[in-house]
Amino acid sequence: MDVVDFIQRIVARVSGENLLAAGLLFATALGCALIAYLRTAEKYAFGEFFEFALPREVMTHPSARADLLFYVTRKAIMPFLLIPAGVTFVVAVGYATNRVLGTLLGIDKPILGEPGPITVVVFTATMLLAYDLSYYLYHTAQHRYPFLWELHKVHHSAEVMVGITKDRVHPLDELMNRAWDGVIPGICFGIWSLLALDPVELTVFGINVYIMRNILMMDFVRHTHFKISFGPLNTIILCPHWHQLHHSTAPEHYDKNFGLLFSFWDRLFGTLCMPEPNEDFRFGLVDRDVADYQSLSGLYLLPLKKMGRRIARRVRRLRGASAEPRPGA
Repeated sequence: MDVVDFIQRIVARVSGENLLAAGLLFATALGCALIAYLRTAEKYAFGEFFEFALPREVMTHPSARADLLFYVTRKAIMPFLLIPAGVTFVVAVGYATNRVLGTLLGIDKPILGEPGPITVVVFTATMLLAYDLSYYLYHTAQHRYPFLWELHKVHHSAEVMVGITKDRVHPLDELMNRAWDGVIPGICFGIWSLLALDPVELTVFGINVYIMRNILMMDFVRHTHFKISFGPLNTIILCPHWHQLHHSTAPEHYDKNFGLLFSFWDRLFGTLCMPEPNEDFRFGLVDRDVADYQSLSGLYLLPLKKMGRRIARRVRRLRGASAEPRPGA
């Protein structure tokens, strides 16, 4: 099997689950909205539930309009830039791992043969862990390094959370994230392909592992105003309310709760912050030009301009340092 055929088989496998994934995401969002409403409402009525789920002050906010415009335009270009890239990076690293280790160890077919149900479950768990650790490390870097932060500001510039805020991610930021995502999950996938799985088995029950992770972590719900907590499970799973704290403008919440699905990465690395029950947050940036991020040009072009300025300043400093006379010259 050559690498081109390998990639084509992978793309064919992951392109058919969009409707099922969308249905699961919608059902999850609706269920969480109903749970949040029943916990807070004194009287139950459909009109009040509708207003709770889609409050007018949120849905008509300039940030929500920017989210919608950005979502539509981003979805139009993603098939050309991001989805093939995301699959390709994981596949390429997995294929390289398979070939290198297979050659070194003399393995030309899966050691354990056809996978059974237990193998599939363990495979899914390890891939979810690999994806989640990969995301945590990249997310931490996005907040630590100014060059990456300029791109990540697009996501944090949302001043209200409307579900599709989850996709308020600059295409270049997404592309780099997917490239990084190929490293740890790709190595994990490559090892599994030597143990018990055919290299094209990226799906479990017909759902791509990457999309399964997004469903389990309730990415849509955690980018809403629904204060959903998982109780004791919060020690393992990062609930939506804890992620909403990550978007808070309060200084005590900066650089906290980087996790995606699991909360124990934050606990392990000292970045966990637990909000008070039903605690409200103010979302957005504290930058002076925060309003500029509420337009398509601001979301797409402003980060690139700021990155360019940073690069130009860095180049000028390097040139200035090289032009200084050396001692004793």
